[in-house]
Amino acid sequence: MVDAAAPYDGTPSFDGERLLVTGGAGFIGSALVRMLLARPGGVAAVTVLDKLTYAGNLDNLATVADDPRLRFVHGDICDAELVAEVTRGQHRVVHLAAESHVDRSIVSAAGFVSTNVLGTQTLLNATLMAGVGTFLHVSTDEVYGSIETGSWPETAPLAPNSPYSASKASADLLCLAYARTYGMDVRITRCSNNYGPYQFPEKVIPLFVTNLMRGLSVPLYGDGRNVRDWLHVEDHCRGLLLALAHGRPGEVYNIGGGAELSNVELTRTLLDLLGLGDDRIAWVEDRKGHDRRYSVDWRKAVAELGYRPSRSFTEGLADTVAWYRNQPAWWEPLLERAIGADPSAEAAEAAAVRPEREEARV
Repeated sequence: MVDAAAPYDGTPSFDGERLLVTGGAGFIGSALVRMLLARPGGVAAVTVLDKLTYAGNLDNLATVADDPRLRFVHGDICDAELVAEVTRGQHRVVHLAAESHVDRSIVSAAGFVSTNVLGTQTLLNATLMAGVGTFLHVSTDEVYGSIETGSWPETAPLAPNSPYSASKASADLLCLAYARTYGMDVRITRCSNNYGPYQFPEKVIPLFVTNLMRGLSVPLYGDGRNVRDWLHVEDHCRGLLLALAHGRPGEVYNIGGGAELSNVELTRTLLDLLGLGDDRIAWVEDRKGHDRRYSVDWRKAVAELGYRPSRSFTEGLADTVAWYRNQPAWWEPLLERAIGADPSAEAAEAAAVRPEREEARV
């Protein structure tokens, strides 16, 4: 692991450039778009291509919606004609569009293969044909599989254990193949668990926070000892921009947060922040193929990109909980669409999605 004590201070700029961001209305994608447009006179244009599935939300872009540099295109990355049109004239592509929820992939894997594999190939081909300078593919630590001790370096063999992570590993290999076969400037990042504002409430932190604020229990898998490293979404996006600005073609960069916790430790931290106790935990049967521990070695990103997370997990989590507490107008409509308007507590709890890790995605 890397010591996260020394914060990274600064964000690369892409003055005068045109960028395409796929999945830019999702959790991570919208955070990246907001960051790109935060600097007046920076990027010339940001085009967002998003299918607006259940996890895509135009409200995530509300704070930058009036920026004349932003163009939103509603569409599917598997639509070759549309992808070719939006890719032309771009300087760089940042690819975040993905199906990302492991539980959903276990129930039905077909959509994950279609979007994450075929969609990535469609986008790679369009980028090649359009002569775009740089293609940044945002992947996940899950492609490495589970590790008992130590941390996975970028050179570790891929050993995914779920349909979701297998589809992301396949996309990674396609990206590397395009780099080697066609000489494309393709770069890959693999992040640990993201958290922060605007995260769809199927993921563990927003799911647990919104459940607890509605008086519900929180479903905790197995013995709760599965370990994840937590990374604030804004730190992740700074890492992405560093990889985009300073990364080397054909290289992979792990991006971590330096905050490993077991799921039960995370749950109790959330309970403490909300002034609640263990009686709100509902222990549930473990998920199929549940990886025990993820951990990436991100020293390469420190050495080559100058990456370091700027937020401590304690500060970032408290800010995140406060954001959800203050933004019911953002998340309540999402829950209503998912479980029906004005549900009973029993119906809402039965429909709550079980805890899951957040990918480098959307």
